[in-house]
Amino acid sequence: MSRTLSLAMVQYPAEARPDSSDFADRMRSFAARYPQVRMWVFPELHLDSAEPWRNPEELAHPLDDARFAALGELARELGVWLVPGSVYERGGDGRIYNTSLVYSPDGERVSTYRKIFPWRPAEASTPGSAFEVFDMPGYGRVGMSICYDVWYPEHTRHLAWMGAELVLNLVQTGTSDREQEHTIVRGNAIMNQVWIASVNSAAPTGRGRSLLVDPQGVVRAACPESGPEVLTALVNFDDAAAARQFGTAAVSRPWSQFRNDDAPIPLPLYGGRIDPAVWNYEVPAAAALSVPSDTSAIPVVAALVPVDTSAIPVIPSS
Repeated sequence: MSRTLSLAMVQYPAEARPDSSDFADRMRSFAARYPQVRMWVFPELHLDSAEPWRNPEELAHPLDDARFAALGELARELGVWLVPGSVYERGGDGRIYNTSLVYSPDGERVSTYRKIFPWRPAEASTPGSAFEVFDMPGYGRVGMSICYDVWYPEHTRHLAWMGAELVLNLVQTGTSDREQEHTIVRGNAIMNQVWIASVNSAAPTGRGRSLLVDPQGVVRAACPESGPEVLTALVNFDDAAAARQFGTAAVSRPWSQFRNDDAPIPLPLYGGRIDPAVWNYEVPAAAALSVPSDTSAIPVVAALVPVDTSAIPVIPSS
């Protein structure tokens, strides 16, 4: 059975009025115009940031808010997978997170992901601490990423390790580094042999140039400009499995690099987790040298990221 998904990447500016019905009306119009599309993906903070000078405290809602329940109802009404971008979430701890939402055609919220790498110092939201993937029955596994997350290779690598074949990178880049982001997106797709959909906001809230990259690093679809555009494309999840089995360009198979009798390679930078205390380059050399060279002494904090590995593809070692 084909695992081909019809995807729409909606490069639009953020909604002008966060609590209006504009988004629902626009989605109904889009769905009528493109009835074959099964998944709709919007940019980062699409529903919350048309007026960037507003304090996130004014915009944040808890996830059980009626506003978000209405998004689930909209997905159910239209019978589509709906990723309405990310929103400011007020967590149970009182903090504000930049959180992506995913709704199934049944109207169920099947995924919430809190951005792990907020763009500092400009972005004031609290970092999340858990990577997020979800399953699309009949298609495959999808990983969530928000804007600056993609700049950290550990992020996409972890999603791929969790079995993601498609990564949705929700973006609101209005700065001059969108060109570099194109290179980063292609690099992450190649290194991890995954599809990546990088959906940026249109002007004036972003610089556009959204793109879809396949597991070989080929740009399958792209918006060349910053204006509003609905970019439709087909994502064949089997392409990720093929890249991992036969290799990128039928040559390189990074997921099959190691054999069972290879010795483990110490990664003292991590020690089982990303620890801010040893990450920043400003940390004095003496502090960095205090990381134990004997990896048996490094505490592995596996419980920080609960992972279901049952769907991770096993590549033959031949």
